[in-house]
Amino acid sequence: MLAQADASFARRAWRDAYARFATADATTPLALDDLEKLALAAYLAGQDEEATLAWTRAHHDALRRGDPRRAARNAVLVGSGLMFRGESAPALGWFARGGRVLEGRDECPEHAWLRMWTAFAQVWGGDPEGAQPAFAGSAAVGRGVGDTDLLTMSLLGQGMCLLLQGRGPAGLALLDELMVGVTAGEVSPMYVGIAYCTVIAGCSDLFDLRRAREWTAALTRWCDSQPDLVPYRGNCLVHRCELMQVEGAWTEAIELARQACRRLSGPVRWDTLGSAYYQLGELQRLRGEFGEAEESYRMAGEAGRRPEPGLALLRLAQGRLDVAAAILRRAVAETREPPARSRVLPAHVEVMIASGDVASARAGADELVRIAGLLDAPYLRAVAASADGAVLLAEGDARSALPRLRLAGSAWRGLDAPYETARVRVLTGLACDALGDPETAAMEFDGARKVFAQLGAGPDIARLDALTSRPADRSTPGGLTAREVQVVRLVASGRTNRAIAKELGLSEKTVARHVHNSFLKIGVPSRAAATAYAYENGLIEGVGPPPQK
Repeated sequence: MLAQADASFARRAWRDAYARFATADATTPLALDDLEKLALAAYLAGQDEEATLAWTRAHHDALRRGDPRRAARNAVLVGSGLMFRGESAPALGWFARGGRVLEGRDECPEHAWLRMWTAFAQVWGGDPEGAQPAFAGSAAVGRGVGDTDLLTMSLLGQGMCLLLQGRGPAGLALLDELMVGVTAGEVSPMYVGIAYCTVIAGCSDLFDLRRAREWTAALTRWCDSQPDLVPYRGNCLVHRCELMQVEGAWTEAIELARQACRRLSGPVRWDTLGSAYYQLGELQRLRGEFGEAEESYRMAGEAGRRPEPGLALLRLAQGRLDVAAAILRRAVAETREPPARSRVLPAHVEVMIASGDVASARAGADELVRIAGLLDAPYLRAVAASADGAVLLAEGDARSALPRLRLAGSAWRGLDAPYETARVRVLTGLACDALGDPETAAMEFDGARKVFAQLGAGPDIARLDALTSRPADRSTPGGLTAREVQVVRLVASGRTNRAIAKELGLSEKTVARHVHNSFLKIGVPSRAAATAYAYENGLIEGVGPPPQK
């Protein structure tokens, strides 16, 4: 059984290795080497409690054998596993225990490991500058003794500190350096996953889409080579989903988001669960699935991820402009760091324009331009140019808006971002129309509409059709789908959502979404108005539209 367990461990079949080691252990308690393998296999197979128990046993076994360094190393492993599950207090307790085991002994790599993890806690506590010397010291130890895991994690900590201090290029250079060892197979699996996820998050924080795409692709390959791997696969799905949304692969992205939510909300809840639900909500909002989006944003909030700016944009799409504006004014006021502000300011500009507060929109657009210059990221430059062009258009200066919008469109195309490109094309069309060029405006509108249709961006199609005063689909009034016609007919007959769901074999949530989307398309605020619309437009079988005069 142990030979089979070792073979599974060697080929990184973590679930099978864990099961075989556990079976052998149930018969005869494992020796220390095998106990440590059991712990790692359990961790990588997603059996966190079992991993913690096995590393704890290994810690005590090493103490009984008179091996304090090994006991300290296992204490580090227990603490690091707890740390990445968000259980900071017990993690720090284990690091303290590891330090006590080493008291009075000569300096060794385990001392550096303990200082390094304490420094990570210091970073997450808001003191990256104070933590940086500890990472530099542990990196030196890692180089000196050839401990690639220690070196990798120390460089990761140094890079994080630099990023958090606004020193993006220097931080990214360190992250690129450590990833050389990761991709070369020099780092053990536990720290490979941590490095990938942290580096990708850093690239996303700096809006470096190129690096984020490259490292996400590498992480995906690494995860796919180990089908049983659990801890990092959910995070990988979130990153892939974010990038696929930008690239316009919404159907695949929404399935990845659902997978991420399932993986990250198991017995151990990872700190990226909120991001997974938020990403799912974003895609549902863009597709017009407003009821589902509302629930996803709520779940994101419960998991610790603030639902702005997505929730505010949902309220805007629902016509609740005052609520959207209040959410974003509050979010902008309480967000301090430039990268974080650059995530809420684009929505703030959009909502302020919609509410007629052009002065606030102008202030937001100007700040985005400053942040884009500070962080020097192509993505942010595209965001800033889009916001600036939109505000110039709202200010009535279409002539100045047009070159900014052309610049934004070119930037978005360079980033392979079809949805954002299409949104800029709508604004470009409005600018051309204001300048007396309806033919070019129509071309821009038509190009944008095709992209929206390909993506399934129903709300954007409805808004574009309202702008251009034409129905989205002339085959039915208001561009309703066949299912939406059924729903409107049943609403007009006086049925409740529950009754409609029963009659059509759908869930109430799905019916609610169809009702909302239908009302949005035909421009009615209530069931009574929808009933009147159905009679006036011949949607009730046997009743035609009113005769033409």
